[in-house]
Amino acid sequence: MSDSIKIPAELLPTDGRFGAGPSKVRKEQISAINNSIMGTSHRQAAVKSQVGRVRDGLSQFFKLPDGYEVILGNGGSTAFWDAATFNLIDNKAQFLSFGEFGAKFASGTKAAPHLADPEILSSNPGDAPNFQPDDSIDTYCTPHNETSTGVAIEIKRPTDSGLMVVDATSAAGGLNVDVSQFDVYYFAPQKSFGADGGLWLAIVSPKAVERIERLAKDRWTPAFLDLGIALENSRANQTYNTPAVATILMMAEQLDWFNSQGGLDWCVSRTTDSANRIYGWADQSNVATPFVSKPNLRSNVIATIDFDEKIDATEITKALRANGILDVEPYRKLGRNQIRVAMFPAIEPTDVSKLTQCVDYVIERL
Repeated sequence: MSDSIKIPAELLPTDGRFGAGPSKVRKEQISAINNSIMGTSHRQAAVKSQVGRVRDGLSQFFKLPDGYEVILGNGGSTAFWDAATFNLIDNKAQFLSFGEFGAKFASGTKAAPHLADPEILSSNPGDAPNFQPDDSIDTYCTPHNETSTGVAIEIKRPTDSGLMVVDATSAAGGLNVDVSQFDVYYFAPQKSFGADGGLWLAIVSPKAVERIERLAKDRWTPAFLDLGIALENSRANQTYNTPAVATILMMAEQLDWFNSQGGLDWCVSRTTDSANRIYGWADQSNVATPFVSKPNLRSNVIATIDFDEKIDATEITKALRANGILDVEPYRKLGRNQIRVAMFPAIEPTDVSKLTQCVDYVIERL
């Protein structure tokens, strides 16, 4: 039985959490919850100051130019997809779909009765398509990093017209991005930022703010999904309805840490180091191969590693889990004989190396 394999303590990582989200939470973030504002009104100054701490922290982290704003609301990235169908897409959108999450946003927009059918440009898992600019398109939508497959793309505007809307759920905080190349960069806090889910955050350009304000005025929108309401509340360091204060505190603590270390540049250096370690190991292995064959598309925050058919990856993950190395199972719908490993900034690059040593140890004993 693979789960009976005992990995020597000296091979084990210092922290065994490698999940794609929820992800590793640092002890300093847990300590931050021991705050007197827990259990107090989110409409009062004490909690609002923590929302402001998050918004200011993100502005510093991404070095936002004048006019760009940070807005937030409840419901996570999934809720933001629905909000975008009301208050970001004017009539017709073009989507890049190269995994589970990009496809879900596109399908939701296709079902919206007030919008034209979107153009959906798809590729096989492990690859990514390119935008095809068209004058009929007013919104271009893509993931930055596809969590399900481990594909990451460079964010670059396909045209100067229309909004560029980027799902950065697993990318934000771990992958480099040029702010001038997007209008909306939205994400949730349970990946690089190591907090709990249930919240969405978005960086919006002046052009996106104009679109939000116009559509919120002209188009009926459920209040929970109304980005105009979210914009108004965010400027007051609030959310429309009650947020999870613990999540805000955890994210604020993570942002303080990131910014004290050097901001996005430091985070990217960490994830790049981790990625070099795991892809370098797989490239040299006789039984492991990076699932994403094109090096320029390999994600630095989510690695998917295939195994030779004679090796059962399920047995590897069982053995790892029995030894405290958690959540490296592949995305269920992808159906590959592989592991999926997160390399968010809070994960020590040396622990990624330790993980590869543990995988080798298990394989030798299967």
